[in-house]
Amino acid sequence: MLAGLMGIGQLALAGCSTRPVSQPPVQPQAALPTGPSFPPDMVSGRAIDAVIDISHSVKVSDFGAARERSNILGVLHKATEGGDWQDPAYGERRVHATGAGLLWGAYHFGTRQYSGADQAKNFLATAQPGPDTLLALDLELNERIPANTMSLHQAEEFVATVAAITGRLPLVYTHPSWADGHKTGPGGRCLGSAITPQSILAQCDLWLADYRGRPQLPIAWAGKGWRIWQYAGEGSRPTGPADSPVRGVSGVERCDRNLFFGDTGTLTAYWRSGGDHSSGHPQS
Repeated sequence: MLAGLMGIGQLALAGCSTRPVSQPPVQPQAALPTGPSFPPDMVSGRAIDAVIDISHSVKVSDFGAARERSNILGVLHKATEGGDWQDPAYGERRVHATGAGLLWGAYHFGTRQYSGADQAKNFLATAQPGPDTLLALDLELNERIPANTMSLHQAEEFVATVAAITGRLPLVYTHPSWADGHKTGPGGRCLGSAITPQSILAQCDLWLADYRGRPQLPIAWAGKGWRIWQYAGEGSRPTGPADSPVRGVSGVERCDRNLFFGDTGTLTAYWRSGGDHSSGHPQS
């Protein structure tokens, strides 16, 4: 742990709703579909391939081209990591993206070095969310410094702090194995325990990270489903019935690709409300 924290300055900074916190926790329900299968063309009417997520490390030349030529509607951009780092491209790109007619969102990469509350304050101070800014927590293994990986308690504190300050819950980005407490990576690290349906994290909408053709839902979201599915990373080839290469995005180099569960109208209404659940849940 000490070695990991001492090396925090050398981190290769990595990336990847409005519901009252007092709402009763989601209870397990009967099995529901886990969402659409890849490729996206096969799920017309159920989900749209219209969201990208990026950070300063991704080269962007023209947000307008992404909107007009690649039918991208929303961008989730890294805003912060830990309690003291801010993405240097966040502010300028927000202006350019929204000017091009794109919906804007901000995500935070969680670490262990700072408390969840301090990380939330760093995130909100940098993200400067408006009512139509989608917010998200990136909860995953810190592959460069595993000892500096955000804990379950810190993640819950982060979400509670964001909710207390903004009145809404962020999405939670995570992989099913990580969310369910399974060991991952060369060192066999894990979250410590599975996220349960009683956790405040389970009240958040799920931004699922799973590059398989048929994604798996974490236990905590088994009765609820995913809102956004990151089906492919930068330059990757997802597996699936057609084993199709990820389509490129005009004006943006090697970005992550995401499906949104719903049509264009649902995505726009959901995003412009800052993730308001009153727009309906994809699998309710």
